[in-house]
Amino acid sequence: MKTPKRPLRAIAIVALLILLALFGYAAAGPYLAINGIRNAVANQQYGELWRFVDYPRLRESLGPQLQERVARGIIGHVGNAQASSTIGKVTALIAQPAIDTIVSPQGIATLLTGSALAQHLADDTGVSGTPRRNDPLAGATKRYESASLFTATVANAEGQPVVFEFRRSGLSWKLAGLRLPDL
Repeated sequence: MKTPKRPLRAIAIVALLILLALFGYAAAGPYLAINGIRNAVANQQYGELWRFVDYPRLRESLGPQLQERVARGIIGHVGNAQASSTIGKVTALIAQPAIDTIVSPQGIATLLTGSALAQHLADDTGVSGTPRRNDPLAGATKRYESASLFTATVANAEGQPVVFEFRRSGLSWKLAGLRLPDL
């Protein structure tokens, strides 16, 4: 007995359309995450940022960078000869409160609205003469670095690049890293 080809063709077309829709959603994911962060901060709904920020991974990303900066500062003040293994412990102790502050809903909101990244936007006004919404990611250079890493790069007040890393988990994307500029 011959099987009908039309139902099989229709099923194949529907399956292909579903796959294309899923691929499109995954590809648009970083932009949806950026927009979600932007809207949550603009509406002061900081409790909703968990949907777009992976706090544990962001903490892992910032920890070593801040500890290195603190260690460089200590070594700069006491000199290399006096530096010891205790500097690592001291830097962790000093950097941890800063990491906890930055990697929180309020810290992310402050970073995006009240930080040096956003200072240059404070005096800008929109076409209607009203202050422009403070959105440092609006002019970011955005690109895929891999199938699971998307970056948005903005310049800080000194013109150095600050890179926001968005990582994919399944079909969703979240802010999971921050690359601070070199000192």
